[in-house]
Amino acid sequence: MKAININDVVSKLEDDQDVNIIDVREPFELLEGKIPGAINLPLGDLPAKLNELDKAKEYHVVCLSGARSQSAVQFMANQGFNAVNLTGGMMFYQGPIAK
Repeated sequence: MKAININDVVSKLEDDQDVNIIDVREPFELLEGKIPGAINLPLGDLPAKLNELDKAKEYHVVCLSGARSQSAVQFMANQGFNAVNLTGGMMFYQGPIAK
């Protein structure tokens, strides 16, 4: 399973790199904020929403601590997606926050 430190994404965002971020937290958890540009696909909804994603893209997956995103990345990889777990999750994220 691919994984990178959550704050490595900050560098990519600052360099205006194209980063596809999926936040698998529940909607109520997003009230605290999310990574700008992240799309919310709660872990429980992910299997039904995979058809909306492009297998040609790389997806960076985040949650609060990194556990749910790890499960999501494993599931996505088994379905043929290029997914990367953002280790540490939002608990360790030190970049800009969108509400």
